[in-house]
Amino acid sequence: MQNRSKIMILIAVFGAITFGFSQETGVSAVPDANEESTEMVAENAAMKKDSTNNFKRVKLDGIAAVIGDYVILESDIDKTLIDLKSQGASTKDVTRCGLLGKLMEDRLYAHQAVQDSILVSDDEVNLTSDRQIQSLVQQIGSMEKLLKYYKKESEADFRQELYKINKLRMLSEKMQQNIVSEIEITPEEVRQFFNKIPVNERPVIGAEMEISQIVKEPKPSKEEVQKVIDKLNAIKADIEDNDASFNVKAILYSQGPSKSSGGSIPSVTKESGYVSEFKDVAFSLREGEISEPFETQFGWHIMLVEKIRGQERDVRHILLQPEITQEALDAMKVELDSIRQNIMDGKYTFAEAALNFSDEKETKFDGGKLRNPQDFGPRFELTKMDPALYNQVRNLKDDEISHPILEQDPRGGGPKYKLMQVTNRYDEHVADFAQDYTKIQALAKTEKQYKAIKEWMSEHIEETYITVNENNRDCEFANNWVKK
Repeated sequence: MQNRSKIMILIAVFGAITFGFSQETGVSAVPDANEESTEMVAENAAMKKDSTNNFKRVKLDGIAAVIGDYVILESDIDKTLIDLKSQGASTKDVTRCGLLGKLMEDRLYAHQAVQDSILVSDDEVNLTSDRQIQSLVQQIGSMEKLLKYYKKESEADFRQELYKINKLRMLSEKMQQNIVSEIEITPEEVRQFFNKIPVNERPVIGAEMEISQIVKEPKPSKEEVQKVIDKLNAIKADIEDNDASFNVKAILYSQGPSKSSGGSIPSVTKESGYVSEFKDVAFSLREGEISEPFETQFGWHIMLVEKIRGQERDVRHILLQPEITQEALDAMKVELDSIRQNIMDGKYTFAEAALNFSDEKETKFDGGKLRNPQDFGPRFELTKMDPALYNQVRNLKDDEISHPILEQDPRGGGPKYKLMQVTNRYDEHVADFAQDYTKIQALAKTEKQYKAIKEWMSEHIEETYITVNENNRDCEFANNWVKK
């Protein structure tokens, strides 16, 4: 049961509200309307033998609703509820009508995306399915176990069902993005939004802090760098000359976070958030070619371009990091101790020290100030902070400078030392227009987007073929699905 729970949670992370096929019947949650008409689905039945060897028709599933070209089965609602429970979500206030309404919204988005020629390519869908299958196999142990768990006869059957689910989900997401993509919010609209909120109903902003840091990364010796280059060249030669597997070599030797997936990094584009050196190599290679060893801030790599799709590259890489000696680490610690003392003595400010001494390019030109990855602002809400970061600063007083902290880069870089400082602290408070403008702006924009979605939904419900099963017509839907 523990293994099954992990699988269902993983499925939810991938974004599919329901995974889409019943473990009992194998019925898809997203029937293709082109394969079978509504009438045929309604009459869908199997021939089973009874105790007297006579055959009788048995209804497999019932239709809950039809949205354009999409059919929602009663079993889809059941499976959605099961998935929510598997994720650990509270289902106390979740109703069957509410779940059906959500499934209908998803189908309406997907249906209209097709009408508006909003495309999701087969390559996009298949790539997403590949990632899911790869992760699921890693979680459950093997493809054979995965097929047995989902009661699928073959990998092809499994992929076909997964394709349908991902295609619908991706169409739905693209349609929603298209609806709100051009919505902007003006300062005046933000002010009006805030003033409309009664004083006793204004949101409470949790305690926050602003954090700055100075980072020193010790450099490996020339001898250690050469050892890594020689090892990468040997791996490259074994793959090219002896037909060794790049995938297996990455699992055995790579020191990066993609090690467990054989160094796989799919869908690299020139706009991806990877460092420029990595992207430059990815776009300089032919399909099937392996690069020479090259350096990034995370270490030394070799890269294989597995597939080229227009402006996208599926690559694999092996990352090795030259060993950092204890002497080099100790020297960095001594240097940071000296910098800390000079700041405390008033020789320069923390921001000036960050600019002149920090090795972290992302923060040094902003006085060492960290940015919250959620909104790129300088504030971190204590209850939502990364636990590792919180533990590093939770005992610091305002403007106090930490002693050097040793940290291993979670992105795959080598060890580093850093000084940290809490530069501003904000207690929990009722939202203030000036102090919390960025958060209020985000709330105002979200409300405007929500209104746009509601207007779009009402308009397209009226002009789309929709039918709701008689048993579900008494539901109090948020939208006018039964067109009363």
